[in-house]
Parts: sequence; C-alpha cells; structure tokens
Amino acid sequence: MKKLILLAAAIVTLSIGACKKGPKDPEPGKARVSVRMTDAPGAYDAVILSVKNVIVVTSNGEYTMPVNGTPIDILRFRSGKDTLLAAADIPVGRIQQVRLVLNDTGNRVIIDGRSYDLTTPSGQTSGVKLKVNDELTAGIAYTLKLDFDAAASIVTTGSGKYILKPVIRAYTDAVSGSISGTVSPAASFPKVYAISGIDTVGTIADVSGRFYFPGMPAGTYTVRFEPLAPYAIKTVTNVAVTNGVTKDMGIVTMQ
Repeated sequence: MKKLILLAAAIVTLSIGACKKGPKDPEPGKARVSVRMTDAPGAYDAVILSVKNVIVVTSNGEYTMPVNGTPIDILRFRSGKDTLLAAADIPVGRIQQVRLVLNDTGNRVIIDGRSYDLTTPSGQTSGVKLKVNDELTAGIAYTLKLDFDAAASIVTTGSGKYILKPVIRAYTDAVSGSISGTVSPAASFPKVYAISGIDTVGTIADVSGRFYFPGMPAGTYTVRFEPLAPYAIKTVTNVAVTNGVTKDMGIVTMQ
C-alpha cells in the first residue's frame, strides 16, 4: 500500500453537521461546502501557494468557489491549524469531484532565505483533481480538509528548479481522531509513519521534535520512527485512536 495518498487518487467522504437557524444557514435548496487546508511539516522556510479557486463538480453541474486571492504560506498551518480556502452554498446533488486550481504565478518555495519559483503543471489549468462521492443535502454544512504534504509535494529537477506535484490527504474531523507526540532529541529529525494494516501515513517531526497526524480513522496503529544517523529506528505498537480525540504519545526518545 502506498505511504502517501495522491490527491488525484484519494476518495473521501465529506463531514456532515446539523445546522441551526441563523444568518449563515445555507440558502434554500443548497448546502454549504467549506474547503480548509492544513499541512504536514517540510524542510523549507516557507511554501507559498497561490490558489485561484476551488471547483466543485456535482451531478447538477460545475460550481466555482472563489478564494480571496492572497498567497498562502502553507507551512504556517500545521499541527492542527488550518486555513479556510473557500466556502459557498452549492445546489444539492451528488459531488463527483473537487478541483484545486492554482494561479500560473506566485507559487514559491523559500529555502535558506532564497526564493524559488514552483512550477505546477498539474494544477495550473484544470486543477488538481480529488475524487469525491457524497450526496449534498439541503440545509447541511459540509467541511472537507486537505492535508498538504510539503515534504513529498516539492520535487527538485536536475537543473536546480523546483516542481510542485501536490500530495494531499483528505479527511474529516467528524469521523476521525489524531496522533501527536514529541521526539527527543529534536535533532534526530525522524520520519514518522503511522501504520494500520496495509495503510501507511507519513510525516516528519518539526524543529521542536513535534509530530502530528490529523484525520486518522479510529483503530490501532503501529508508529515507526526513522531518525537520522546515528539514531536507531524505533517502533511503538498498539497506539489506539478514537474518533474526536487526539492520542498524545508524549515524549518518544530516540536512542
């Protein structure tokens, strides 16, 4: 099973929450769809994404959800933080696809204080595609979170250029939990994998040693740490995740 889930191949269910009457209720015959983005750590100073819009394709047509146009440093939104990309009332129907469309310019990565353009061949035209199969019900609010993996999404070419090939895992808070903890020493900078059966999700510990896996389905996981040399690989078994709860593994010491 792949360790990372490509956005184009992910199949997700949107979270559903009951709406109370108020000024932000969806319009009659429509459902409110919100798309939010969070990030897994990457070894960069910043990753700037210029998002043009979010397109929702349903059985009743295609709807464009505009964003505010301000470039986003996605590395600011990690360890449980997220940012709202777009929200709109969409006519009811079955969602078939969500597309994240990036602007032609303005996508950059900052490394050691230097800025490099990110080319995005898959995201500049039709958009990075996410397959979805869920029914929009009138009067219900739906929230879709996109977990952007910065470390896996940026590819270096032989000529010193950088290409953005987004690797994003989609999940919902309503039907998931999370895993967190801190490695010691932080200088071991391990890659961390949460494994359940044949499914594996990866991240890296940040500069403070903290790691965080959001949107994890309830179940029991094996968490594997692969630090830099000379530290040894470490495996922790029977890490239980419950929906709506963050499982804190505390301090995990690298030997």
